[in-house]
Formats: sequence, C-alpha cells, structure tokens
Amino acid sequence: MRRLAIVCLTLLLGWSTATTWAQKKPKEEETGVRSVEGVVTDPDGNLVEGAVVQLKNTKTLQVRSYITGKNGAYVFHGLSQNVDYELKAEHQGRSSDVRTLSVFDSRRKAVINLRLKNP
Repeated sequence: MRRLAIVCLTLLLGWSTATTWAQKKPKEEETGVRSVEGVVTDPDGNLVEGAVVQLKNTKTLQVRSYITGKNGAYVFHGLSQNVDYELKAEHQGRSSDVRTLSVFDSRRKAVINLRLKNP
C-alpha cells in the first residue's frame, strides 16, 4: 500500500510539473507587442488636460494621436517591439521635447512622461 502511495505521488508531481511547463505565455509575450504610457505636465509640473500626444512610427512614419484627460495621462497599446517610436506633446502653443521609445527598450509597458516647455 505504501509503495502504491509513493507511485501515485510521483505521478502526480510529474503531471503537475509538466502542466506548469506547458502553460502558454501571455498574449503580449507571444506576439511581441508592447505599450507606452505617461502623463503630460506643464513647465511647473502641473498635469495638463487636453494636450495632444503624438506617437510616430519611425519606419512607416504613421502618426497616432491621443488627447489627455483631466489626469494628464495618455496611453498607446499594440506597439511593435521591432520599431522605434517618437513621442511629442503639444498644448496651447507649447510643446515638449521629442522622446524616443527605442527597440532596445525591452519593457512591455514603458512609461515616458512629457513636459511642455515655455514658448
């Protein structure tokens, strides 16, 4: 009886380990997709509502835009890990420096905050 219990326990542990190894990676890891998010602030560090954040794909030159809400936040999903992206914010005649999300940045969820400069 004891031998049967040991055999069953061994089989159970083996099945458990095999099941763990067989689990799929999250979709983001499978597809090589990432995102970038952040907030837009004015020169004094206050959050900016209504700023236009532009994301430019440096391979295709396609530009996507996002308008920030009251919390000054923006987010872009579904970005390729094999492309550099340029980010820039504009609001009422002020703009931020251009920031780059590089292919060498391995984060799945990058955070890049943008600060508007005085004109």
